[in-house]
Amino acid sequence: MTNSGFIFSISSIPFDEDYRPADNTRITTNFANLARGDSRQENLRNTLVMIDHRFNALMHWDNPRGDRYTLELKIVSAALTLGDGADDEAFPLIEILHTTVTDRISGERSDGMIGNNFSSYVRDYDFSVVLPDHLKAGGGGAPEGFGDLHGNLFKHFLGSSAYRDNFRKPPVICLSVSSKEVYHRTANVHPILGVEYRNDKFSSTDQYFAKMGMKVRYFMPPHSVAPFAVYHTGDLVSDYTNLELASTIATMETFQKIYRPEIYNANSVAAEHYQPSLKYQDYSLTRIVYDREERGCLAVEQGKFAEEHFIKPHSAALRRWSATCGL
Repeated sequence: MTNSGFIFSISSIPFDEDYRPADNTRITTNFANLARGDSRQENLRNTLVMIDHRFNALMHWDNPRGDRYTLELKIVSAALTLGDGADDEAFPLIEILHTTVTDRISGERSDGMIGNNFSSYVRDYDFSVVLPDHLKAGGGGAPEGFGDLHGNLFKHFLGSSAYRDNFRKPPVICLSVSSKEVYHRTANVHPILGVEYRNDKFSSTDQYFAKMGMKVRYFMPPHSVAPFAVYHTGDLVSDYTNLELASTIATMETFQKIYRPEIYNANSVAAEHYQPSLKYQDYSLTRIVYDREERGCLAVEQGKFAEEHFIKPHSAALRRWSATCGL
């Protein structure tokens, strides 16, 4: 299989209070998980309000009322077709978010950040099928080549015309720090990203994203209570504007307050030497409702879906391509 046999296509849908997940959406994703159940519309409305409030708090200059800006979010879905046949079915590979910022005073609309959240069926397969099977068989750590295919697919997506025709810059992904690692506060401070932290070794997620060609830095933004892991390909500070960075922090801090309140809605600020814990009890809940247990189970189901519909049918061809795509 050659690179020419990989055909990426991109579609998008607004994430607003009327959003309903498509049938092929990973419903474990932050945005889709909120849009289910009796509280779906209230969940979505409250989430968007939280994002706007946080963005205005970060972009506070010439903004005395704290309501100058509003964010629009779109869910961007990337599908991959293997082969040139008309009957080849596209597989839903990746979902990310794209933000747009509207200045209510000038009426100007500006690109925010592409990326933010990151959802992937193949990543679910790696962490919910491959890794558990390896550990059950008595293996230690991650199996050889873990994440190689996913990383190569992601890098190929960023180099595709589908991506380059739609987005000006590489994505930035903002995720939770690992509860297995200790993070150390530094003296480096950015006006939007906040205080930088460092750690002694990469987490399994850091290593996985490295195979996607992404570096990581850790920052605790102003008035946040814990650092975030911010994944990027170039120079995080120089390549992106404050507006772009603020849109990422506002969006992903909101989601993390909802999904990981033990860390990101804790009632105390991260210490100088900080190890996150999902067992921490001194935290506050938002008024947004979701089913955490169901969300965890669905990741396994969708990993198995990827195995059945993508990995197994194309396993030999994918292995050959992944082994030679960088040559």
